[in-house]
Amino acid sequence: MNIKNIFLGALVALASVSASAQQQEAKTVEVFKPHWYVQGQFGMQHTLGEVGFGSLVSPNAQIAFGYEFNPVVGIRLDVNAWKSKGGSEIFNKEYKWAWNYIAPTLDVTANLSNLFCGYKYNRPINIYAFVGAGINIAWKNDQAWNVWGELNSTVLPDCPEYMEYLWSGTKSRFVAQFGLLADVRINDAFSVNFELNANPTSDRYNSKKAGNADWYFNGLVGLRYNFGATHTTKVLEPCCKPVVEQPKPDTVFVQQPAPVVEQPKREPLRRDIYFLIRGSQISAQEMAKVVEVADYMKKYPESRVSITGYADRGTGNPRINMGYSQKRAEAVANALQNQFGISPSRMTVSAKGDTEQPYTDQPLNRVTICIAE
Repeated sequence: MNIKNIFLGALVALASVSASAQQQEAKTVEVFKPHWYVQGQFGMQHTLGEVGFGSLVSPNAQIAFGYEFNPVVGIRLDVNAWKSKGGSEIFNKEYKWAWNYIAPTLDVTANLSNLFCGYKYNRPINIYAFVGAGINIAWKNDQAWNVWGELNSTVLPDCPEYMEYLWSGTKSRFVAQFGLLADVRINDAFSVNFELNANPTSDRYNSKKAGNADWYFNGLVGLRYNFGATHTTKVLEPCCKPVVEQPKPDTVFVQQPAPVVEQPKREPLRRDIYFLIRGSQISAQEMAKVVEVADYMKKYPESRVSITGYADRGTGNPRINMGYSQKRAEAVANALQNQFGISPSRMTVSAKGDTEQPYTDQPLNRVTICIAE
């Protein structure tokens, strides 16, 4: 062997190693899907005042409709309502009063978990921050008028201006809102949330003049429901498939023995056909795998295929998942029969629901596995 042949052989080996290192496997990933949601919450409100904390606590409720544009940014319209309280202690006697209100606000929300830790569709807890503004509409301030009357007739007859901002009727005032929310995932559709928000508004809100904004704080717990799918599946194809050109060696004329013709060995064929969450329709991309199974069975007329449907355990319940897996298996069997003419007698169709999980990555278990041999 001369030096030139050694050099050419080394080039072939180097090119093969480089091509192998660049080839990549196709990968299935979960992708965020914009969606609407609704949430209902109940809790308590505390209004800043001059008496003990417990004396200024009142019931509170909130309903909100929101839309998440991407994994981080969203918007919601919430309506917060029930009661607010005011109070003061004069000459060792505590005076307090309550009134009704409703406050629609529009908030911009930010998913801090996705922002700082990356998107993960099944993260157990997501932390949100929000900020917004709206209108506080207050009415039925009769208790404050009763307190004012008592103060002026008994305690402070010379100071009728004590409750200088006393109001009556219905009043609308600007209110800001900001806070944090923890959302605890139950499944793709439902979650439990815990919210704390702060709301500064006009100094006239509690009927007393203080020279600064009046504040109330809400602590809420509730349930959220997402409309439709919150994520979908995407297959990432290999970025490149290099073609390695083989160097041409020197021409050498060697007497070759007569070739031995061997019958091709039939190897089993397996194709995993993936489906979207709650789906049983075969996408155009996954239909290419069904075509490969059909081609194999046409090439080997005596071959048979087993078709087994599955569903992921993280979605739905055993009964629903058994239905999904059955529909996915039947979708593949119907495609082989109706589109490619494969006889049903050559197929074995079954469904496992979520009783078996072929993959540790839950979304990959939305699959029909075909093994032809």
